[in-house]
Amino acid sequence: MPSRELNCVKFLVLTLVLAGTSLHAADWAQWHGANRDSKSTETGLKFPTGDQAPKLLYMTEGFGKGFAGVSIVKGKLYTVGNQGNGQAVVAANAETGKVLWKTLITELDPKHSHPGSRCTPTFNQGKLYVVASSGKIVCLDAQSGSIVWEKDFVTEWKGKMMSGWGYSESPLVDGDNVLCTPGGPDAMIVCLNKNTGKEVWRSDVPALAEGEEGKNGAGYSSLVISHGAGVKQYVQLIGTGAIGVRASDGKYLWGYNQVANKVANITTPVIDGDYVFSTSSYGGGGAVLLKLKKSGDGVAAEEVYWLEKRTFNNHHGGVVLVDGYIYGGHNQNQGFPTCINAKTGEIVRGGNGLRGEGKGSAAVLYADGKLIFRYEDGVVAIIEATPKEYKVLGRFTPEFQQGKSWAHPVISNGKLYLREQDKMMCYDLKS
Repeated sequence: MPSRELNCVKFLVLTLVLAGTSLHAADWAQWHGANRDSKSTETGLKFPTGDQAPKLLYMTEGFGKGFAGVSIVKGKLYTVGNQGNGQAVVAANAETGKVLWKTLITELDPKHSHPGSRCTPTFNQGKLYVVASSGKIVCLDAQSGSIVWEKDFVTEWKGKMMSGWGYSESPLVDGDNVLCTPGGPDAMIVCLNKNTGKEVWRSDVPALAEGEEGKNGAGYSSLVISHGAGVKQYVQLIGTGAIGVRASDGKYLWGYNQVANKVANITTPVIDGDYVFSTSSYGGGGAVLLKLKKSGDGVAAEEVYWLEKRTFNNHHGGVVLVDGYIYGGHNQNQGFPTCINAKTGEIVRGGNGLRGEGKGSAAVLYADGKLIFRYEDGVVAIIEATPKEYKVLGRFTPEFQQGKSWAHPVISNGKLYLREQDKMMCYDLKS
């Protein structure tokens, strides 16, 4: 066969292989979406107005106890929940909600405050990566649910959390590796081969010994990638504050303690070029914008501004960056809708002067020019994503609500998914 035709055949084969493993734009394959930024790229969505709810396509059960979010890839939905005496990964048909398989990843029900799961499964090339709330990372085959490998945080790395509410991290897959945060004394973050679970490196964080700003150990946040100051690094919010470690070898680069509190550091940091926005709540906390700068062969984090707790703090619903503005709920257990000029720290609107549509902390998601706030009491508010005014387009109470609605909302393929403990609700945003 002539070389030109052979090259064409190779290209076609490669294209077909990639097509079989690539994600669709409307998939939601991990915590906070494709870029871990709580932003959907879908357009043409039809949000309800007034007090009208979108059309409920289904409400099914079998997902177990917990607050875990969902990931959705190629028509399948994945989440985690306590089932019987253990904690399980659950797969379902995203179109119907029918459960396809369940796999226990802990033999016993993890014991911690607010029982149930926390982790959103990360889908990558036919595999799922999950952190059990008891403290272990598990790789499963996404088709069958069979366990490929697993590692225990305590036995492998002397893992430790800053407090006893259970590991809540959603693991990060980057290239050939998967990363997680056991919080061990010399293994705050570990990098593993995603196919075998073999350790690639572990990251010591010697500069953040326990102090007044927080507690040693892992927080409740999830890792994100930054290329700040021209250095690829992983940014995380741990017990003692925000940190960055070099992606190539896990070397500790920088840390910022003041943003930590002593109870639970939860909110995933927001990355914007050379900048990192981080926030926490409880007894300490507040919010900070850091600029990452080259420093010798490493990176330094310079404070651009600091917002005292009374000005802005995010409990656990997260914040989202849209067109230069940070949107999120302010204050512990309150979720006051707030807009911040990301560059200057100016509170454009909200803060303590604006009550939301629901009660309790609010999880936030951006899609098609709108902000979706899901409050602890179950209320979902649709808000115009603009700094000009606080404009509520619609609000509704979902079909079912139980306890604390802490699972973050997800939009995929024109549908809104709301996890509520054992039940899954799916709403139509296309009709």
